[in-house]
Amino acid sequence: MSQTPLPAAHGTKRPSMLRSVLSFSSMTLVSRVFGLVRDMIISRVFGVSAATDAFWVAFRIPNFMRRLFAEGSFTTAFVPVFTEIKEKRSHADLKELVARTAGSLAGVLVLIVGLGMVFAPQVATVFSPGALESPEKFDLTVHLLRLTFPFILFVSLTALAGGALNSFHRFAMPALVPVLLNLSMIACALWLTPALGSRPLPPQIDWRIESLGWAILIGGIIQLLCLLPDMARLDLLSLPRMGFRHPDVRKVMKLMVPTLFGSSIAQVNLLLDTVIASLLFVGSQSWLSQADRFLELPLGVFGIALGTVILPTLARHHVNTDRDGFSKSLDWGLRTTLMIAVPAMLGLMFLSVPLVATLFQYGHYQPFDSRMAALSVFGLSFGLPAFALVKVVLPAFYARQDTKTPVKAGIASLIANMFLNFLFLGALWFAATHRWWAPGGELATDAAIAASRSASLATMFATIPGLHFALGMASAAASYLNLALLWHWLRKTGVYQRQPGWLRFGARLLVACMAMVAVILLGLHWGPDFTAVPAWHRVVWLGGIVLAGVATYALAMLAMGLRPRDLREH
Repeated sequence: MSQTPLPAAHGTKRPSMLRSVLSFSSMTLVSRVFGLVRDMIISRVFGVSAATDAFWVAFRIPNFMRRLFAEGSFTTAFVPVFTEIKEKRSHADLKELVARTAGSLAGVLVLIVGLGMVFAPQVATVFSPGALESPEKFDLTVHLLRLTFPFILFVSLTALAGGALNSFHRFAMPALVPVLLNLSMIACALWLTPALGSRPLPPQIDWRIESLGWAILIGGIIQLLCLLPDMARLDLLSLPRMGFRHPDVRKVMKLMVPTLFGSSIAQVNLLLDTVIASLLFVGSQSWLSQADRFLELPLGVFGIALGTVILPTLARHHVNTDRDGFSKSLDWGLRTTLMIAVPAMLGLMFLSVPLVATLFQYGHYQPFDSRMAALSVFGLSFGLPAFALVKVVLPAFYARQDTKTPVKAGIASLIANMFLNFLFLGALWFAATHRWWAPGGELATDAAIAASRSASLATMFATIPGLHFALGMASAAASYLNLALLWHWLRKTGVYQRQPGWLRFGARLLVACMAMVAVILLGLHWGPDFTAVPAWHRVVWLGGIVLAGVATYALAMLAMGLRPRDLREH
């Protein structure tokens, strides 16, 4: 096969990373906004109940596997190999890699999906043990799992196409297709749910939520179909073929095995949280899932966007042995991430109750649900800078095809998360049962506390609301350990040299964030109780506080010397 390198103009002129990030972020923002609308509609139609807990478990498991196999380990292993062939070999080799990888990936995933559907009861038992106490909830979880498991196959092939397009600096469409899943869920929640309600259904649990299971399956198929035209325009589309013995596919697989763990440690932690949340107060899984949505907005729009854009760039610098370019690109990614993640963390923490109440407190969603979901938002938001920075630091390893080092940090983080989950959970339970901490308000009654103290270990946490706060804090703390270890090992390799100006940047960021927080606190002091006022009142006050905080942060950064040219990579 010809080894003629691609001509320089093959991929067209490479756009700047800032332009690529803005392109990816703008499309991701659309998806995340529709994701919020989706969750608002789900909350309005179904409220928070055993049925919504069953759905979020059934969605989180295939969604976790999507991030593990597709967006996590697969993409980070596939893109460096794809970029290396794109830079040094022929287009025919590139096209064959796509076909062989697609066939091999599909073969593995068909087996996984089949096993998942057959053994759905066992999967539900492992990841939602609390559902065993309610046969109706357990049966619904199993049914929803069988509807959502095929999503893994379609979304993983979508990730393959997206990784190939990203390597050609086409970020917009791969970032936009997730909105199609959200649109599918919105449409089915509004129009399919009433149709399912006309059937004779068991009265103990809301089986109409089956509509969302169908929505996920439909959305996964549509996402894949929408990327195929762009793949065809790049002449990368061909029939998938098995390629387990193909040397390039074997290289991807060799890189992928360690990244199955290393790149998705945050998702492993969240899945462990799902298991523990099934043993907590009814609604805990729904509140945690809603909090995850708030984090996905800044994390997806900026953190994942930066990680996605910077990976092919770092891989190109590594292939071309450009150490100075590697350091400058990574340095730019770190500073840009901190400029967004730190104020986003503070905003989410201080505005957790107003945000949840304004976006979700309608229909069946009660003020109590707003307070409980806000606890999850507060706890998880504490880890936002670490979650985002990990997305930028990991490509520094994967671009050099080093997939083993992140596993060490991942194992330490996972163990720490498990330990901290039970440590924080025990501490909050002790505080709640001694009346030192009572986020559940009227539901943390003397009878509930007495029942919790006399219950078995498996059910002692189920009667006290608010304990899910421990899971968010544990995930946040574990993420900082993951980041610290990755940073330590990155510095030891010597591939990154810190660029000048960090002290000035840190001082600028600190002052701007302090000014923003002061404005937010004043707004909350003057504002109403967001869980007790009409919807329009919430929207006006929250909009005013957010706009004032953003404006203060931007003006403070400008006053401290930030200029638009500082946002461009150098």
